[in-house]
Amino acid sequence: MKKIGFLSFGHWANHPAYSTRTASDTLLQSIDLAVAAEELGLDGAYFRVHHFAAQLASPFPLLSAIGAKTSKIEIGTGVIDMRYENPLYMVEDAGAADLISGGRLQLGISRGSPEQVIDGWRYFGYEPAEGETDADMGRRKALEFLDKLNGVGFAQPNPNPMFPNPPGLLRVEPYAQGLRERIWWGAGTNATAVWAAENGMYLQSSTLKMDESGKPFHVQQAEQIRQYKEAWKKAGHQREPRVSVSRSIFALVSEQDFYYFGKDGNKGDQIGMIEPGKRAIFGRSYAAEPGKLVAQLAQDEAIQEADTILLTIPNTLGVAYNVHILEAILKHIAPGLGWR
Repeated sequence: MKKIGFLSFGHWANHPAYSTRTASDTLLQSIDLAVAAEELGLDGAYFRVHHFAAQLASPFPLLSAIGAKTSKIEIGTGVIDMRYENPLYMVEDAGAADLISGGRLQLGISRGSPEQVIDGWRYFGYEPAEGETDADMGRRKALEFLDKLNGVGFAQPNPNPMFPNPPGLLRVEPYAQGLRERIWWGAGTNATAVWAAENGMYLQSSTLKMDESGKPFHVQQAEQIRQYKEAWKKAGHQREPRVSVSRSIFALVSEQDFYYFGKDGNKGDQIGMIEPGKRAIFGRSYAAEPGKLVAQLAQDEAIQEADTILLTIPNTLGVAYNVHILEAILKHIAPGLGWR
């Protein structure tokens, strides 16, 4: 059994083939898709966060709206770039979204990746401390966020406050009990996956990671997951770890499916440079008729290691077609692989 969710990048553009022409289209359709996904029996609705782009960027209003419109589905991100964040304000936003959803938030965070503009976090008012890289800054902010999610008071109260204070130091509000245990780290390397385990975060591993061995993507990702699980066990956490992997998977069951994705099924892993001197490997997409697709996915080692599958969706094709994509996976693929 595996949890199955969708992951949307939330693109929009004034393009005649797009159902999402504006930011409003994307936000409202994201809510509708999450509601429909819950009705289908999907387990999660997850959203990517990109700044300075015609894509979803500020997740908490969207997550809160979905939380108010649904009752069961997990709601999350994959991932929030911590280089851009104020950890304390983020604790407040995340706490509110989690309370609105009844404790269903599954928040994916990370140190971030190359963005649309050079050092975009500087425009948000953030600079690495002396001796820090921007990646160090992202991890430092992540640890502060985790610490403040514990709900322990740290701020000295005003002796003459506008409203009465409880005794002792104050925490930021609202406090969402249990949210600290539902934070995921998007790891691009084996070392950061181990770091996530040591700090009690679940693991999100996407369709991209640093090429650390030259092996096929799914093999490298499976190795990353196994190292994460071993580090989690060694750290002595009292709860079970969770691991998600994201995949582009399309069951070709209609003429429209073949038109959109019929040429994608034979594409393999790709190698690229996401930063100067940093070689990355990008996992393949899967697109085939159901029987063939089940056979291909059964060979994916990383999927076998994960408990959660996030299906990346083409949100620009509209709610109805994306519901069709998700329904096809649940009906034709999940049973054959033992996911359902």
